[in-house]
Amino acid sequence: MKTLMQIAVAGLVLSQLQGCATAVLGGAAATGTAVALDRRTTGVFVGDQEIELRARNRLSEAFPKNAGNISTTSYNRQVLLTGQVQDETIRTRAGEIVKGVPDVRAVYNELSVSGITSLTSDANDTAITSKVKARMLRDEKVPGTKIKIVTEAAIVYLMGLVTQDEARIATEIARTTSGVTKVVTLFEYIN
Repeated sequence: MKTLMQIAVAGLVLSQLQGCATAVLGGAAATGTAVALDRRTTGVFVGDQEIELRARNRLSEAFPKNAGNISTTSYNRQVLLTGQVQDETIRTRAGEIVKGVPDVRAVYNELSVSGITSLTSDANDTAITSKVKARMLRDEKVPGTKIKIVTEAAIVYLMGLVTQDEARIATEIARTTSGVTKVVTLFEYIN
């Protein structure tokens, strides 16, 4: 069954991409592994990737000139917008654009109206994400491979399909990680 899923994902990837077959097949294998470690179905996992791509494309078309730095993260068809934009009009419009992407169930617009962050700030966010992820992977009570972690301006956003206990533990791990200023949980709960 797992091999069948990997073949299906590889077929989808091949139908969507052009270029080096080695890169495509390597990406398909990585995608297959990610799907196997995820609580989302294969269809939802691939759908989230499509949502992110469509959202990025629509935002690029709507704001062709440096409107800001907008990142899109889709998990279980819920989209998190993070980054910085020039003004409130762009922030609001970006949320509306993403809501119009097919299959999007909800949009969490966490864009800030401010200047673009520095490379140092971006590196700090990457380091925080790595620390939180590493701590979650070391804790047996938390499904670290099943939680999406996004960090923006030292604020950690947690997304995933988790139990109440898993959410509580994951939130505490993120909250007590050095450098984290705030934790925003966007979990969906399962039994």
